[in-house]
Amino acid sequence: MHFRCMLHYLNFETNSIIMSEEYECEDGACAVDYTKDTPKSKKNVSINKTYIIPIISLFFLLLGIGFGFYDVSFFKAPVPLIWFGIIYIFIGGPVILKAAKLIVKGAIYNEFVLMSVATLGAFLIGSHEEGVAVMLFYVVGELFQEAAVNKAKHSIEALLKVQVEEVIVLENDIAVIKHPRDVNVGQIIQAKPGEKIALDGELISNDAVLNTAALTGESAPDTKMKGEKVLAGMINLSKVIEVKVTSKFEDTKLSKILKLVQEAVGRKAKTQLLVSRLAKIYTPIVFWLAIALVIVPYFFLGDAYIFQMWFQRALIFLVISCPCALVISIPLGYFGGIGAASHHGILFKGSNFLDLMTKVDTVVMDKTGTLTKGVFEVQELVAQNFDKELLVELTAVLEANSTHPIAEAIVKYAKIDKTAFKATNVEEISGYGMKGEIGEYEVFAGNTKLFEKFKIPYDEKLDLNTETIVVIAINKKYTGYIIIADTLKEDAKKAISNLHTLKKITEVVMLSGDKQAVVDKVAKQLGIDKAIGELLPEDKINEVEKLKATGRTIAFVGDGINDAPVITIADVGMAMGGLGSDAAIETADVVIQTDQPSKVAIAIKISNATTKIIWQNISLALGVKILVLILGAFGMATLWEAVIADVGVALLAILNAVRIQRMHWS
Repeated sequence: MHFRCMLHYLNFETNSIIMSEEYECEDGACAVDYTKDTPKSKKNVSINKTYIIPIISLFFLLLGIGFGFYDVSFFKAPVPLIWFGIIYIFIGGPVILKAAKLIVKGAIYNEFVLMSVATLGAFLIGSHEEGVAVMLFYVVGELFQEAAVNKAKHSIEALLKVQVEEVIVLENDIAVIKHPRDVNVGQIIQAKPGEKIALDGELISNDAVLNTAALTGESAPDTKMKGEKVLAGMINLSKVIEVKVTSKFEDTKLSKILKLVQEAVGRKAKTQLLVSRLAKIYTPIVFWLAIALVIVPYFFLGDAYIFQMWFQRALIFLVISCPCALVISIPLGYFGGIGAASHHGILFKGSNFLDLMTKVDTVVMDKTGTLTKGVFEVQELVAQNFDKELLVELTAVLEANSTHPIAEAIVKYAKIDKTAFKATNVEEISGYGMKGEIGEYEVFAGNTKLFEKFKIPYDEKLDLNTETIVVIAINKKYTGYIIIADTLKEDAKKAISNLHTLKKITEVVMLSGDKQAVVDKVAKQLGIDKAIGELLPEDKINEVEKLKATGRTIAFVGDGINDAPVITIADVGMAMGGLGSDAAIETADVVIQTDQPSKVAIAIKISNATTKIIWQNISLALGVKILVLILGAFGMATLWEAVIADVGVALLAILNAVRIQRMHWS
């Protein structure tokens, strides 16, 4: 079945917004050509026609109706037909032409044909002004639909405009302007004050003040220091800066976000698919019922049968049967939800995940990098029967072979840029720690389970129930420990509190590879219902599967590579997209660009509001349509009432869907 949609062309090759045009859709799914270009001159003409034609048509319609109130000899029978006929062709010509093209293709059951048959039928029975009015209101309704779609797309359009098409590249100290796609990894690019950074890279200037709102939703300026990572889409606020490119154009965080948005538009929720299937069955049924309404009464009424009366009832039946409100407002509702979420730095990879999110009753969260900043710092170093400086240097050289936040904290603390040591035969044992050879030393660094695994005795008086402790052994002899501390994110407590206020969320669980004592301490600070520590990646999977086995619907929130498998098996996988690993982001269903755990509750609220509004639209549209269909069949509704009911319901449904964009979330 074919439907008419007015949507924007999005050129994802250049990430530019092109104009709105008419699409031919099947089963309510718009087939968008992302590569099509539209000349500017055509855009101006279309915009003028969009508003001028209905206004002129309305003026002449009212003028004709006004003259028709009087018995003026000038208005004999042919004159109203010619007058209203010209207006009808002017406003309804494109609709009739579209209906004819679809009929030739074999697509009879669509709203173009329904509107054409109903309005031309009105002319046949002498209701000229009603025929014009039905078509005019239909076209005006389409304008409202287009405006609503444009509004719903606003947040995503703003995101698409973030990507730049020109960048200054320094080649042999000469500034060359290139497209970001032509810049290679390792090249140096330059950004002037007020300009957007074109590619992901490493800051080689001493410092930079950046606006990161386009990526994270955070309006406060962010100061980056030399060596820190900067991302495409960030705006340079201070001085001319230089960046060493670390990712190709298509691999930047921003490009991946755009890809997620593009994919999200194409993924339909079960509700949307259900309505599309119902519309496919519903439209042919009402079409044939309308024909039956003209023919069947003849066999029962005999001489009392009045063709014009039953034909008019059939026309009313056809007008009200158009599934515009359902076919347009429901996808618009989902798109509005995705747009509202993206405005808050939350990217749903499809409208189906909006539906899934409403069913979540248990939120499971990782600790490090999700609820905490994942920025560990060395708090204390204790050496036993070993040189303190040498101990930290050897440990840092070993830990330099790991990307774990604890390892990075030790390396940062030790400052081993000029060390002569080099680690060999390095082995990282997940959930335990690391071992390796550095010159004449065999170094072990990790938790006490690592020492138990290699049967290395350690000081059992160590307080293992406070902070994270890295125990160190040299040549299988205990030589000291390092205390590492992580800090909670500013909104972590608010995140858990907000989740507890949601009626459907029965439990918030935290899973971590950290010690149980540390995990319990964090859980108590935040008010988390249940916390399990000392878990390996596979243990996290088992814990989530246990919860699912009890009938729970699980949303898991994580950020690291080790969280990717758990994100995959959860009913809704959520990843921290700012600092999170690419593996976690790619496997997730929902990406939180701001790295703020408080956005989990907002994502659920937006999903609940979206679903609620969509079901309101379904109930409203079906309820009113069934009522007016019955009234029309029994001659208790005119064409005017039918068109007002049809267009009115569609407009109410659209305005209701647009409400999602105006709602405030906290």
